[in-house]
Amino acid sequence: MASEGILLGMGNPLLDISAVVDEPFLEKYDIKLNNAILAEEKHVPMYDELAAKDNVEYIAGGATQNSIRVAQWMLQTPGATSFIGCIGKDKYGEEMTKNSKLAGLNVHYYEDETAATGTCAVCVVGGERSLIANLAAANCYKSEHLQKPENWALVEKAKYYYIAGFFLTVSPDSIQLVAEHAAKNNKVFCHNLSAPFICEFFKGVQENVLPYVDYLFGNESEARTFSKVHGWETEDVEKIALKISELPKVSGRKRIAVISQGADPVVVATDGKVTTYPVIPLPKEKLVDTNGAGDAFVGGFLSQLVLEKPIEECVRAGCYAANVIIQRSGCTYPEKPSFE
Repeated sequence: MASEGILLGMGNPLLDISAVVDEPFLEKYDIKLNNAILAEEKHVPMYDELAAKDNVEYIAGGATQNSIRVAQWMLQTPGATSFIGCIGKDKYGEEMTKNSKLAGLNVHYYEDETAATGTCAVCVVGGERSLIANLAAANCYKSEHLQKPENWALVEKAKYYYIAGFFLTVSPDSIQLVAEHAAKNNKVFCHNLSAPFICEFFKGVQENVLPYVDYLFGNESEARTFSKVHGWETEDVEKIALKISELPKVSGRKRIAVISQGADPVVVATDGKVTTYPVIPLPKEKLVDTNGAGDAFVGGFLSQLVLEKPIEECVRAGCYAANVIIQRSGCTYPEKPSFE
């Protein structure tokens, strides 16, 4: 069994506002499927339009929080996971806190008095999704909150950390504090490329964190953008994963790069070797919504990593969790996992 507080996540808690839309809706707001962006002025009316739809659902989300929720679900040990992030003092914030606690997470939110709880528009067409995040309060996280004794105690208690790349846009100094603590205390620090725009526009802060990263996750489009930004002149995902695994590192442990590719095999690179693992095939008619698939993969992977299982078991658990999530609406799951 996982020990209490073994896994700590830190990131942008967002309440997903998820609904099925059509192509004209995507065109109206100039959004593309299978993409994740930050909301601009032109996207503001979209949130009310989604909320007015009959099929709208509200789900406690945000990339890191999704992964931590899935890890918690897979582990089934109350309080095995903790999460830190910033919400507003409003009804969405209350909804988020209630949802997260019901999921078994030990949440320590910083409540911002002035900003609304962050939301993420999840626009679903034919099972594919487009994510438009309005960070709002999530953007207000301060490292002072992390350094308060009751919150830093979560850092000290944990042995594994997961922070997605999206948090680089909010509080890179908080990430650095946790990354340095992990390196100094021989703990495991996990990170995610998260989105092509992170690799492009936050290259500097991303490069500051990478030397501390033991496990780096991403998908094929993020990996290819990372390659392009670093002038590697290759679109070959296996070669890119290998190059990522070989980037300079602070501690002696070898970095492991884990790149998912939708229905194609998962690529794992470390110590000069690349291994691929097939995903669980799913007939098209069973696909409900790919929202949260990547987050679920990471959550499943982390659930076995904290139990010190071998890498192939971690990947198998990741594939299992992703397979469950894509057959449901949003990043949701049944009461108990059937992963053996």
